[in-house]
Amino acid sequence: MLGKKHRDVGKTLLSTSGLVVLLAILVIVNVIFSFAAVRWDATEDKIYSLSQGTRQILSDLKEDVTFKVFYSRSRPDIPVHIKTYAERVMEFLSEYAHFSGGRVKVELYDPKPDSDEEEWAQKYGMQPLSLPGGERLYCGLVAVAADQEEAIPFMDPAMEELLEYEISRIVYRLQSPVRKTIAIISSLPVFGGPPQPGQPGSGEPWFFVSELKKNYEVREIEPSADSLKGPVDCLLVIHPKEMQPKLQYALDQYLLRGGNALVFVDPLCVSDAAAAQNRFLGPGSSQLDTLFAAWGISMAKGRAIADMHQPTRLRTGTGQVEDNAMWISARGESIEKGDVMTSKLETMLFPVAGAIEKTEGFSLEWEPLVWSSTNSALINAFTAHFGAQAIRTEFASAGRALPIAVKIRGRFKTAFPEGPPKEPVADKPQEGNRESKKEAAAGHLKEGENPVTVVVAGDADMLADPFCVRRQNFLGFAIAKVFNDNLNFLLNGCELLTGGQALVGIRSRGKFERPFTRVMELQQRAQDRWLEKEKELVQRSEETNQRLRELEQQKDASQKLIISPEQQKEIARFKEERLKINRELKQVRRNLRSDIERLGTRLKFVNIFLMPLVVCLAGIGFAFYRQRRTHRP
Repeated sequence: MLGKKHRDVGKTLLSTSGLVVLLAILVIVNVIFSFAAVRWDATEDKIYSLSQGTRQILSDLKEDVTFKVFYSRSRPDIPVHIKTYAERVMEFLSEYAHFSGGRVKVELYDPKPDSDEEEWAQKYGMQPLSLPGGERLYCGLVAVAADQEEAIPFMDPAMEELLEYEISRIVYRLQSPVRKTIAIISSLPVFGGPPQPGQPGSGEPWFFVSELKKNYEVREIEPSADSLKGPVDCLLVIHPKEMQPKLQYALDQYLLRGGNALVFVDPLCVSDAAAAQNRFLGPGSSQLDTLFAAWGISMAKGRAIADMHQPTRLRTGTGQVEDNAMWISARGESIEKGDVMTSKLETMLFPVAGAIEKTEGFSLEWEPLVWSSTNSALINAFTAHFGAQAIRTEFASAGRALPIAVKIRGRFKTAFPEGPPKEPVADKPQEGNRESKKEAAAGHLKEGENPVTVVVAGDADMLADPFCVRRQNFLGFAIAKVFNDNLNFLLNGCELLTGGQALVGIRSRGKFERPFTRVMELQQRAQDRWLEKEKELVQRSEETNQRLRELEQQKDASQKLIISPEQQKEIARFKEERLKINRELKQVRRNLRSDIERLGTRLKFVNIFLMPLVVCLAGIGFAFYRQRRTHRP
C-alpha cells in the first residue's frame, strides 16, 4: 500500500515537473522567436511580403531613412478599419527596417492633444481625421533622409493595395532628389477646368495628374502649341483631337531623338464634354493618322470593340441594369503577364475602345499588352449610345482577339520625310521664313538615333476619374479609392519609360479582394447560351414580320384593315414560338442560379462542416493514440 502511494506521488511529481519543463520551453521558444523576424506569407501573390523591386531599392540606399509615424493609438474610439490598417502599416514598416539592416528606422509617436507630438505632427503637415465627437485622429507618416523629407498626411485604408508602392516611392524619391519631367498633351481638361453644374469636383485636375505630380515634374502642352518647349523625359498624348501639324512634327522628332511616349487615342470619347453635347453632329474621336502611318499601325475610324465575354454591368438612363459589351472589363488572360508593365495587373476598364492593329509594312517590335476575348467584333462606335440590345443586333463575332493596348519598340522613321510642315507665307516675313527653314532642315531627322518605346491604347476614357477612382468624403476628409488597374497601367508605363523599373513591380501588387472566378465562368457560359437564344428569337421575329408584310401586300385595297386568317395563324404561331423561347430563357437563368447556389452550398459545407470535422477526427485519433500508449505495458 505504501509503495503504491510512493508511486502515485512520483507520478504526480513527474507530471508537475513535465508541465513546468513544457512551460519553460514555451517561454524560451517565444522569447527566441520574438527576436527572429520569421514570417510565412501563404498568399498566392505574396501581398504581405516585400517585392523584388522594394528589395532592390533598399539594397541601393545611399542615405539612411527614418519613418516617423504619427498615430493616435491611445484613443479609445478609433474606427476598427483604421486601427487594423495602422497595425498593418507598422508591421510592413518593420519589414523595411529588418531587410535594410538598420538603414531604415521606424519611430512611433502618439500625438495626444496639446502635446509636443501633436505639434510636430502639425509641423510635418499631418492631416487629422475629425471623429464624430470632435476629437482629432492622426494616422500619417513622414520619411526623413539627410535634409529631405516627404510625407503621407493621412494613410487611407482604401489605398491598402498601394501601400508598398507609396512607402517604396518615398524611399526611392529621397534617394533621387532630381525629378523626371513628364509633358502632357491633351484636348481633355485633365489639368482641371470650369466646374460643371451638379458634378462635385468636376473642375479639379484628374486624379492621375495628382498622382504623377508626387513623382515627376508635370508640364502641360496645349494642342495648339508648335513645340514641346523644353526637355521631356516622357510624353503623354491623351485624346489628340485636331492636333496641329507642327506639334505632330515635334512629337515625331522627339521620338527620333530617343524620347518615349504613351499615346491614348479614342474612337468615341465619352469624357469629351464638347463631343457629348453635340454627339449627333460628329463623333468625339481622336486620330494621329500621319504618325500612325509612319509607325505602321492603325485604328479604324468610328469603329469600337464589342466584347461579349467581358462586358461591364451598367445602369441605363431608364434605371435598368444591363451588360454593355462596348464597355470592356478586361481581366485574366486578356492582360499580358509576361511584360513588366502589366505582369501584376488584374482588371482594367475600357469605355468604348478602338482596336490598335498593325498595317502592311510594319517593321518594329510589337507586343500586345491588353486585348479583347475571341468573342469580339468591331462595330459602329456610335452604337454605344443605344444600349445592349442595339449592340447585340449589330454584333457578328470576328473570332479573334483584338488588341486594345500595345507596346511598339524600335528605331522609328519620320512621318515628315520632306521636313517640317510648311508655314503660311503671310505669317512671317519672307527672310524670316528662309532662316527658320534652314534651322529646321539642319536639325531634321529622318530615322531614329536609338530604339525607343511607344505604348498606344485605343481608349482615353480609361484615365478619367469616373472610370478608375471613386472620390468621397469620409468624416470631413477627402479620400479616393482606386477600383481597377487603369491608373496602375499609366503609372507603370511612366515609371518604365522614365527608367524607374524597380517601382513597376511594386505598384503591380496582387489584390486583397479576389473575385469568384468560378461564378463568373458560370455566368459567362449562361450568357453565351442566352445570347444564342435571344438572337434566335430576334431572327424568328423578323421572319414573322416579313411574312406578315408579304400577306399584307397580297390583300386587296378593301381588305387593308382586316386581319386575314393567314395573318391570324402567323401571329398565333409567332406568339407560341415566343412563349416557348421565353420559357427556355427562364430555364437558362434558373439553371445559372442553381449552379451558383450549388457551388455556394459546397463551399459552405467545406468551410462550416468539413474542416471542423477533419480537425475533430484528427483530435479523436490523437487521443486514441495517446490512450493506447498510456496503457501499453
